[in-house]
Amino acid sequence: MTGPLRRVRALPLRSRLALLVATAVAAAVAAVAVACWFVVREQLEERQDETLRASTVDQEYLVSLYQYCKRTTKLQPPPYTGLTVQLIDGQGNACVAPGSPELPITADDLAVVGGNQPGPLHTETASDGAKMRAFTYPVTATRGPGLDQPRVDLGVTIARPLSEIDEPLSTLAWVLALVGGIGVIGAGAAGLWVARSGLRPVDELTEAVEHVARTEDLSVRIPVEGEDEIARLSRSFNSMTASLATSRDRQAQLIADAGHELRTPLTSLRTNVELLARSDETGRAIPPDDRRALMSSVKAQMTELAALIGDLQELARPDAAQPGPLQVVALHDITRAALRRARLRGPELTITEDLAPWYVRAEPAALERAIVNVLDNAVKFSPSRGTVDVVLHRGRLTVRDHGPGIPADELPHVFERFWRSPSARQLPGSGLGLSIVARTVQQSGGDIALTPAPGGGTEAVINLPGAPQPPPDGVGSGDAADQQWS
Repeated sequence: MTGPLRRVRALPLRSRLALLVATAVAAAVAAVAVACWFVVREQLEERQDETLRASTVDQEYLVSLYQYCKRTTKLQPPPYTGLTVQLIDGQGNACVAPGSPELPITADDLAVVGGNQPGPLHTETASDGAKMRAFTYPVTATRGPGLDQPRVDLGVTIARPLSEIDEPLSTLAWVLALVGGIGVIGAGAAGLWVARSGLRPVDELTEAVEHVARTEDLSVRIPVEGEDEIARLSRSFNSMTASLATSRDRQAQLIADAGHELRTPLTSLRTNVELLARSDETGRAIPPDDRRALMSSVKAQMTELAALIGDLQELARPDAAQPGPLQVVALHDITRAALRRARLRGPELTITEDLAPWYVRAEPAALERAIVNVLDNAVKFSPSRGTVDVVLHRGRLTVRDHGPGIPADELPHVFERFWRSPSARQLPGSGLGLSIVARTVQQSGGDIALTPAPGGGTEAVINLPGAPQPPPDGVGSGDAADQQWS
């Protein structure tokens, strides 16, 4: 059984479907044919039995047959039309017309002689080997020509050959087999046609997938018709190729943008290094002030390259699309740590803070980096001796600077990778900071927005949902924390 099953599984899907349809139709046809054959046989047997019960033999024929059996006449009675007739007397002697097969005499037949009830219908094998359906009923013959007794009790057995039933049944069986065979072949052909028609979208999908694998052409789309499973599969494939095309375009754009951003500091760094190398090769010393300026420029460019490479690594790491293990962390503590770093980068600025306790589920390192990026932008664009206001209240973290602000037409682009405002292109930065911030905040279930602040400047607002419970170590378990969870 394993071998045939393995061979069937090796067939193409359409062939298996056609075979399944043909097998199902064959089983149904066979069941119907067998049931029909048995019903017809039952009807024919009942009809034959009813005909036998209703049949009677002419009295004259019985007298002539009895006279012939008693040898009182040499005139042979002809076979009775449509029936085999046999006389039985009380001694069990049988008399049948010449040329007709003799039937065996049963106890039931003998019981009929001299009785008033006919015997049961039964099947017997005649002397010529033919199967006969027989019925015996009693008769009483009075004195008449050829009768040697005033009253004779006889039994009359009439029989019909079962070939009257077997031949039509045999013909019916051949007809059913022929019709069933034609039906199975037709069902197999129809099943193959239906399978080919139904699987045509699958063939198109297969060809599309093979084309994409061969050419990497993600612009291929499959026409979608209907709302069935094949249509859903086609829509899913189209969505997948569209997503892959978008992802590849973004990857290409990321590489192009990264190359563009890396080219500027690398060019400046190369120029400065060549100046220093040429000075050493020619022996012409660079003035100390110019040399210090060159070294400061090289250091700044190396710092910018390191920051840019770090941002690229952050965006390109394998788990960038998925957040790391989320923990319940104190947002106010992380914000304070970020503020300490921001004050080091802008010592001349005044940074105010109003932080109410708030706990969130986030990746601690990523969240701190995101807040540091927001604060760095505020420090970068704040005027000298300016003020940066930081407020945290019930999950709403607001960072407001008093710088030049962002034009309204540039606000939709601030979270795009490598996008930098024309007014900020001369300032250090890679254009990746806010895109990293947006991704981190979204992974923590929050959102971020930049809006113009009243009176000038920019206001960055981060909303993060609260954690269902405070940290298990009890950090922030004072009155403020109790107020948050109440």
